[in-house]
Amino acid sequence: MSAENTVDTLEITDILQMLPHRYPLLLVDRVKDIVPGEKATGIKNVTMNEPQFQGHFPNRPIMPGVMIVEAMAQTAGVLVIKSLDAGNSNKHVLFMSIDNARFRSPVTPGDVMHIKVEKRQQRGPVWKFSGVVEVEGKKVAEADFAAMITD
Repeated sequence: MSAENTVDTLEITDILQMLPHRYPLLLVDRVKDIVPGEKATGIKNVTMNEPQFQGHFPNRPIMPGVMIVEAMAQTAGVLVIKSLDAGNSNKHVLFMSIDNARFRSPVTPGDVMHIKVEKRQQRGPVWKFSGVVEVEGKKVAEADFAAMITD
């Protein structure tokens, strides 16, 4: 796809129009390098102010793996909505499956997660993705997952 088909950046106000998630479950602050129908990179600034760190873990705050995977899914959701040009519609992206999830290093407050998702397949309303999360250029997590688009 040519560079003219790349959307530079979607800010938090754009994301709020595309996803139904809100605090404390909105896990993407920005989405950049969007190539509609192909790939995108989400940005999540991890801070100590997030509620999960009260219990995970009190003396060593670590971002729960399930929340890292959810950040991948939300980034993919933005990619789907942008790809379908459905930002103001009633389309929803519903998580269907997670496969091959791997967590390689802890994510802690102060980290900036770069959430890279790429579409692997699309059949009707079902989209399949692969995702990789990096912190400071180092892979910290990866997973394959699928979502269904509904009205």
